Amino acid sequence: MSVATDHTGPWTVADVLALPEDRTTRYELLGESLVMSPAPGVRHQRASFRLHVALDAAARAVGAPVEILEGVNVVLPSGLVVPDLVVADAGATADDPVTIDIDAVQLVVELVSPGNSTMDRKVKPMLYAEAAIPHFWRLEFDPAPMLVIYELRCGRYVERTTALAGATTHLDAPFPISIDPAGLSRQ
Repeated sequence: MSVATDHTGPWTVADVLALPEDRTTRYELLGESLVMSPAPGVRHQRASFRLHVALDAAARAVGAPVEILEGVNVVLPSGLVVPDLVVADAGATADDPVTIDIDAVQLVVELVSPGNSTMDRKVKPMLYAEAAIPHFWRLEFDPAPMLVIYELRCGRYVERTTALAGATTHLDAPFPISIDPAGLSRQ
């Protein structure tokens, strides 16, 4: 049976968390609606892993008390999302929770997937801003890798800079990091 036919009525965070683990589908809750998306492709996974490694190395270099996580459940006031990457306070992950509390999240990163581009570019950033996550990054792949950096100001994300492929961009928040998006998805 499919997930949709096994459930009646509005979805809750508890309902979504009770679903069996499935590596082929991501389950998110927007309001009371379950949103399912396919597992990311190879290019997406490659870039996510490399960005994870770069963020982790940069955080460790300055002793930032954070943990970098991929595909973790984050509870928002308006539901449950699974950002591609999350930088969270290390204390919030100490007990190995199933979800990360929104107050512990410093940065979310979305890698734009062809099947989820509207979610990654419009819906999720709006939800992250409403939840007051201080930093949001969006990695675009086409026509060339580009990392768009946003920071929260007055309840909205404002574009701070764009890191273009072939040029190293130096960022200072949530901790110092230098990055060239060109190498993130290259085989």
